[in-house]
Amino acid sequence: MTTLTLAPGALDKPLLERAAAGPLKLAIAASARAGIEASVNAVRELVSRNEPVYGINTGFGKLAQTRIADDQLTQLQKNLVLSHSAGIGQPLAAPVVRLMLLLKAASLAHGVSGVRLEVIEALLALLAHDVLPVIPEKGSVGASGDLAPLAHLAGVLIGVGEAFVGGRRVPALEALPHAGLKPLQLGPKEGLALLNGTQASTALAIHAAQRLERVFDTALAVGAMTVDAAKGSDTPFDDRIHAVRGQRGQREVAARYRAWLKDSALRASHIDCEKVQDPYCLRCQPQVMGACLDQMAHAWGILLIEANGVSDNPLVFADTMEALSGGNFHAEPVAFAADNLALAIAEIGALSERRTAMLMDPGISNLPAFLVEHGGLNSGFMIAQVTAAALASENKSLAHPASVDSLPTSANQEDHVSMATYAARRLHQMLDNTAGVVGIEWLAAAQALDFHRPLRSSPALEAFHARLRAKVPRLVEDRLMAPDIAAATAMVEEGLTP
Repeated sequence: MTTLTLAPGALDKPLLERAAAGPLKLAIAASARAGIEASVNAVRELVSRNEPVYGINTGFGKLAQTRIADDQLTQLQKNLVLSHSAGIGQPLAAPVVRLMLLLKAASLAHGVSGVRLEVIEALLALLAHDVLPVIPEKGSVGASGDLAPLAHLAGVLIGVGEAFVGGRRVPALEALPHAGLKPLQLGPKEGLALLNGTQASTALAIHAAQRLERVFDTALAVGAMTVDAAKGSDTPFDDRIHAVRGQRGQREVAARYRAWLKDSALRASHIDCEKVQDPYCLRCQPQVMGACLDQMAHAWGILLIEANGVSDNPLVFADTMEALSGGNFHAEPVAFAADNLALAIAEIGALSERRTAMLMDPGISNLPAFLVEHGGLNSGFMIAQVTAAALASENKSLAHPASVDSLPTSANQEDHVSMATYAARRLHQMLDNTAGVVGIEWLAAAQALDFHRPLRSSPALEAFHARLRAKVPRLVEDRLMAPDIAAATAMVEEGLTP
């Protein structure tokens, strides 16, 4: 495995994609090492001054006024990890945990957290050997940092908790040797630095953004196929329409629809028809999907800043020998980004479901009812569309902004929280739903194209049609629909380049 260099502030989308996909070997940039060592020395100096410094020789949260004796500082950091490992629910998915390991290491490498290089390299060793801490998905309110999820991550480093090794769930002490590690003893500030931060919510949001890009791209192709299958017009995708409005995403999306529909014989067959305008679900795709694309781009910008920043507390500045308490752990930027992504995910599915419903209706599509011959005896896609409607409707509830909610914690010391972790986590349920909706539309659009034979769609859409047909044959008469939907949904998740 090639070793890549991890430099603070240099994470980009390709590196994040690689980290989510599997083991990744990284080494801390030489330029960062002096800063890391200086921050550790600063913590030692602060301890030697015998002055109270939050999280170094005091309790945490509401207990910040409680002074801890020097001979108990190591136990303080261990107790912090143990007491905060209070998560509940199913383990976070492997791509999310890999991203958490990378993001936490990248944050600590900035050299303002007071964490030894040995600890940072231990995080990277887990990532390189795909030893993934078992992290329950629930238990964080997104401030003061993702405490419970990150405690479960840190616990493995000190030999407590569990980890996945080769898909097996094993005790941490059994897992560590697979990464060439022994249990660490955390020094002053190190436990708090590992726990404090937005790495769980940010990792969840980044992985959702990665998944969304693939679903979005596929949804564009499926939407273009539906246009042709419904004998819709390509005039709404004319660049002149979008240029005069000026919305960047809208114009880009319209260009992609034109590319998908280019040289369609099916379109040419009805170029002079009397129909004036198509339903909004066809005609307004650039406007809706373009707005989604703009939200995705904005969210990515916020998430990349967060991935490359430092979000623990307090922060140690070696040049002035100060530990400054602030609130970078408050994940409001991540919560807002996740809420905006939720809007995009919901709208992609909502528009797709409307296109599927349109294809079902012979009064609009001029195709056989429910896209099947011998209707009555056969129900065709009738209930597949109902499933799409159920999923799209569920997403409407899930799209309610999480960031507007807040419950005080830590005896009102932490009295406003972001709910960013839930905001990001619920995106994955929404993506499951929208992938299913788009998969159902793909099946319906391919079936509709088949009714127009021998006319052919564009070369690009015919290749896209053939990709589906390699997995799912045409529906000639009623059969079990669930396997077809599952196959199409999996292909939607793969994106255009599986």
